Amino acid sequence: MADTSFPRPLAPEPLAAGARVACRIEYDGGHYSGWQAQPHLEVATVQQTLEAALGRVANTEVRVHCAGRTDTGVHGFAQVVHFDPPVARSPKAWVLGTNANLPHDVRVHWAQAVPEDFHARFSALARRYRYIIANTPVRPAHLAGQVTWQRRPLDADLMHREAQCLLGERDFSAFRAAACQSTSPNRNVHAITVTRRGSLVVIDIRANAFLHHMVRNIAGSLMAVGSGRQSAGWLAALLAGRDRTLAADTAPPDGLYLVDVSYPRRFELPETPAGPLLLEG
Repeated sequence: MADTSFPRPLAPEPLAAGARVACRIEYDGGHYSGWQAQPHLEVATVQQTLEAALGRVANTEVRVHCAGRTDTGVHGFAQVVHFDPPVARSPKAWVLGTNANLPHDVRVHWAQAVPEDFHARFSALARRYRYIIANTPVRPAHLAGQVTWQRRPLDADLMHREAQCLLGERDFSAFRAAACQSTSPNRNVHAITVTRRGSLVVIDIRANAFLHHMVRNIAGSLMAVGSGRQSAGWLAALLAGRDRTLAADTAPPDGLYLVDVSYPRRFELPETPAGPLLLEG
């Protein structure tokens, strides 16, 4: 069986100007002020950096729309964007030309034409995030910025059991940032797992969408339970109480990855590889 996670060869034929293009973007968020372009920031955002590189390929301004806006320090393994190119360029040119104008910590993995009704954000069926914790007595050196460090021993099995109360359509006010601009606190969590891989503890969560800081707030509270600072049942009580001030501190952005975005099959986007740690499921 063919490996469907490997995208089809990049087409050399130009796409017509205005023909909508979708891309998968990977980036290390540690050196950026999040995804969204904002004026007057001392540190560039991923969106600004990507648009500048696309603009050099197009020789004019290009604006992109993303599947999910990540915060400062959060990484994108499978961010999906779309744009309507102002000039005719091939998918090969959009990938190779853009990468030639990007810093080493941002990469375009594929580009392809999509129907005009495709929207990176509004067409998405689900997003999947992965939060990676180094559970070691001493902070690791070679994974700095790539994982969160927790020196207290974590009970990953307990964290997994406690996390199952989050499944389904719920009011996630207890795990919502004060600055969240969503009109509703309700989200539908499709799956959540907590697993241990040696010294690494991994939280994997898939939902239709996420509130601002929702994953990091859940991770912080799960670590509070897993380390014994809070007892079994506390997470469910937090969820029911809908009071953010009673939950644990927001976990650091280090170790948080947007690892997959799901779309209807009719758009025929390449499947995303398993992502950091190559954890399937």
